[in-house]
Amino acid sequence: MFDFFWDLVTYDIGIDLGTANTKVHVRNKGIIFREPSVVAQHKKTKQILAIGTEAKRMLGKTPTTIVAIKPLSDGVISDFDITEQMLRYFIRKVHDVKSTIPKIPRPRLVIGVPSEITEVERKAVVDAAMKAGARNVFLIEEPMASAIGAGLAIEEPNGNMIIDIGGGTTEIAIISLSGIVVSRSIRVAGQEMDDEIVNFAKKNYNLLLGERTAEDIKIEIGSAYTNSGVDNKKVIMRGRDLVSGLPKAISITAEEVRKAIGGPISIIILAVKEVIEETPPELLADIMKQGITLSGGGSLIRGIDKLIAEKTGVPVRVADDPLTGVVRGTAAVLEELDLLEKVKIAGRGR
Repeated sequence: MFDFFWDLVTYDIGIDLGTANTKVHVRNKGIIFREPSVVAQHKKTKQILAIGTEAKRMLGKTPTTIVAIKPLSDGVISDFDITEQMLRYFIRKVHDVKSTIPKIPRPRLVIGVPSEITEVERKAVVDAAMKAGARNVFLIEEPMASAIGAGLAIEEPNGNMIIDIGGGTTEIAIISLSGIVVSRSIRVAGQEMDDEIVNFAKKNYNLLLGERTAEDIKIEIGSAYTNSGVDNKKVIMRGRDLVSGLPKAISITAEEVRKAIGGPISIIILAVKEVIEETPPELLADIMKQGITLSGGGSLIRGIDKLIAEKTGVPVRVADDPLTGVVRGTAAVLEELDLLEKVKIAGRGR
């Protein structure tokens, strides 16, 4: 009775609350928007000036009175109040869309979170979402959501291996019978690759790069494996000369970028090997047949699938639309409430 009423007057929402980007899926409507997890705030008045795409444009470009904040760090909340404001903005933005029956912002939420966050960190996510206006909040582990979003048969008695390389964390899991058998959540992912490009420019060229510039370089010519189609490419990186303090432009090759991001990628591969070593033999046999599925923005690094396959001896494939795997997984469990009961890890509401 009450569920029927709520279905009429509000939306069910799945959220991939990422370190770099937040993606929002509305039940029966699809992915409504994807925006950076960034909030611009006035330092003195604490007034929120912009959220999402508009706020990201301000990164590194704000006057001293305005600060652009990333309220999530390594996949977990680092600023509770700002996260609440950001969630409230996304919830209201969804419900502001015109519809036949006016909607009120009291949604049921399913939110993807890292698999190894603490109870305190989980509670912070639930509390922030409830304060932002949700009536129910359920959490689902990101590798589980990513596996569901990739179309893996997680309910079958077979081994499925998923690697989700996001902005703040890399999630690695073996899944069978709707449960995670072995997992690793490491706080090494896309952000660390960007940081290594910044460090490389500073160490080798005395050049200070901005965060967005490093990310753009990674996207344009970043690779994990030779013969990835960008070996002969170069890009111009622009920043500030640390010696003179003046603007400076340097040409950097794809090979240099590959070396720069090689450290974080090696850590990810080591974690993958550890998970494989702990996997029961019966499930490992399944994974050898079916292969490993890669998801998340980091899976778009050229050649990373080939490198993981070479280092582990297991076939690797990149999921279809890997950027939206987690949010599509949250949407799938909203559509199938029996599945939600099997895979949810926490919840609160009324």
